[in-house]
Amino acid sequence: MNKICDNKHVAEKVEKRRLAKGNPSKRNKGWTQSQITLPSELERVRQKADKDKGTQFTAIWHHVCQIERLKKAYRNLKRWGAPGMDGQTWEEYGRDLERNLKDLAERLKKGAYRAKPVRRAYIPKQDGRQRPIGVPVLEDKIAQRAMVEVLNAIYEVDFVGFSYGFRPGRNQHNALDAVTVALESKKVNWVLDVDIRGYFDAIDHEWIIRFVEHRIRDKRVVRHIRKWLKAGVLEDGQRFEPEEGTPQGGSVSPLLSNIYLHYVFDLWANKWRKQAKGDVIMVRFADDVVLGFQYEWEAKKFLEEMKDRFGKFNLELNAEKTRLVEFGRYAAGNREERGKGKPETFEFLGFTHICGTTSKGKFVILRKTIASRMRAKLKEIKLTLRERMHCPVPEVGAWLKSVLVGHYRYYGVPNNWRMLAKFRWGVVKLWYKTLLRRSQKHRINWKRMYRVSKPWLPGPCIYHPYPSRRLRVTT
Repeated sequence: MNKICDNKHVAEKVEKRRLAKGNPSKRNKGWTQSQITLPSELERVRQKADKDKGTQFTAIWHHVCQIERLKKAYRNLKRWGAPGMDGQTWEEYGRDLERNLKDLAERLKKGAYRAKPVRRAYIPKQDGRQRPIGVPVLEDKIAQRAMVEVLNAIYEVDFVGFSYGFRPGRNQHNALDAVTVALESKKVNWVLDVDIRGYFDAIDHEWIIRFVEHRIRDKRVVRHIRKWLKAGVLEDGQRFEPEEGTPQGGSVSPLLSNIYLHYVFDLWANKWRKQAKGDVIMVRFADDVVLGFQYEWEAKKFLEEMKDRFGKFNLELNAEKTRLVEFGRYAAGNREERGKGKPETFEFLGFTHICGTTSKGKFVILRKTIASRMRAKLKEIKLTLRERMHCPVPEVGAWLKSVLVGHYRYYGVPNNWRMLAKFRWGVVKLWYKTLLRRSQKHRINWKRMYRVSKPWLPGPCIYHPYPSRRLRVTT
């Protein structure tokens, strides 16, 4: 498929035809006489940042204020996203989009733009607690997304390779593949599973500004970042101004969190790894970090030094979730010699990682859906089915199909087929029990239930290839 696409692109270039409608063009300027595409403005910024790591950018705010960039940011927002404190929706803002964006651009240029407080909302966590998130107003979302696009051109050349969270072109499965490939190819005997306590709420405002100023000397950029950090939170009609933390939910929050950990952890850990005696692997997705060590003493030494490092920047490890486990290709044999049981497991990005072997005895990492997460999802489906008990079967079936397909697309990795089948069977049983409660006269039996569910509930599907085939990384 890739070969066909490549040939098509070459053919279009040779025949000097316009690009097909489905093929995006990254250029924003016309062709030169030599038929060479001029680099875009952000591409030139990226090239400058990559060429000189010490360059400090003093004039990039005008890139953020461009109406076309603001329009792109608006169109990339979720159309049905929750409105902020002013209640303005995506559709309402778009009714007079050109005028609204022009007004926003003028206020950003003149410094008249004022960030508004974010509306505090809560989403349930699997442990029963509530995760606080912030919902900015629509214009804050647009301005933040436009700034993130500009800053990404600079920071994407700075961020280290083992950082995967909230970065363009990278996702959870890239991080999962990196962990698997590294553990299967390196001499790793111990895995350190790191969890930072309340990370997004613990980011120190003054430290993050100092980190940003390492690269960004445009006072307008720094001033607007301060505005968003100090905008405050609106909850139950009262406004709070937190002295630390960045609310989850805004477009700028993930980038700021990556910049913070880049200077606090990534650069320090990368330097530490180069001085280690044995193999060390690192993978970080936002505040979830997995590290592998060849020697136990080095893992314990790193853990102690990491605690001291985090303490200097207002961060703290979650002692309940941060674990050092014996894991790797030699873990089973070493534990058997000491008279212990099977190697321990660790959890990362929704999967339980298990030491296993192939039919030929080769070491392999098995990834299974975390059982507690699957139970929590089934419980959520059960409650929703109760609410939709008397809805038409096609309507409920279409919704359950979207739930299953979404589940398969994330958890559909090799060796996880049984957990996918178990999840589907749980959905079938919940739907069956819900249909039984609809009427006391017309009882549905399992034979009929199979006929009802078959068109709507697709079977398990493995969407992702083996990590070694898709990813080639050095961690």
